[in-house]
Amino acid sequence: MNPNAVITLSNTGAKLAGRLAQEMGPCDLFLHSDVSRRFAGKRFDAVIPLTKRIFSRYSGLVYIMPCGVVARALNGLPRHKTTDPAVVVVDAGGRYAISLLSGHEGGANALALRVANALAAEPVITTTTEAAKDVIVGVGCRRGAAAADIVTAVRKGLRLAEVRPARVRWLASADLKKDEAGLLGAAEELGFGLRFISAEEIRGTAKTFRHSRFVKTKVGLPAVAEPAALLAGRRTTLLLPKTIIHGVTVAVARENCL
Repeated sequence: MNPNAVITLSNTGAKLAGRLAQEMGPCDLFLHSDVSRRFAGKRFDAVIPLTKRIFSRYSGLVYIMPCGVVARALNGLPRHKTTDPAVVVVDAGGRYAISLLSGHEGGANALALRVANALAAEPVITTTTEAAKDVIVGVGCRRGAAAADIVTAVRKGLRLAEVRPARVRWLASADLKKDEAGLLGAAEELGFGLRFISAEEIRGTAKTFRHSRFVKTKVGLPAVAEPAALLAGRRTTLLLPKTIIHGVTVAVARENCL
């Protein structure tokens, strides 16, 4: 089975599809016949027959189009969440990455997070077990920090905040940390999704957090751990301000969902 396919109806969507292909690695692009020929990809005339043809060929399908169109295209195709492909829907503005089908077991939640990180979008996950989680751990670390040190810092930070790991929704950091092997490894070991917040969003936010002259000098941002924790969720407040543990900075925020 092929990894992922990206399907879109518009030139705007084709631009986003190209970004996804660059950020996420090899994937097949399916572009509607009305899309400009300057964009490379396989052409199709109608999304419903296309979806029927490719539904079982890919582990992940990313549609850049309205949810209603995707819902109609999927009609009658899903069989079981453990065998159906992961389906994610992205709006044409690249604002949201919505986990639509095969959320947890089928990998759509993880795919939505990958897509969101690639596009600096908001991941939308409604799976009950995931949506009920309300804690985000922001992480700032030096270049080349070891996964073991990050894991230790996150666990200690959660203890200081008196939060159970089962409540953690994401680890979060700045997008300039996307290639940090230690951070990626720590997230995998801890079993937490890892969300990256764009540098532009951190610089432009009106949220209140403590600035760091050291971080500003090193990476050109006012801070990393606190703003990442606050911006990776909705209606967030800090439970634990930035705390340095074994050279890793962590901050813990909680979403006020109810």
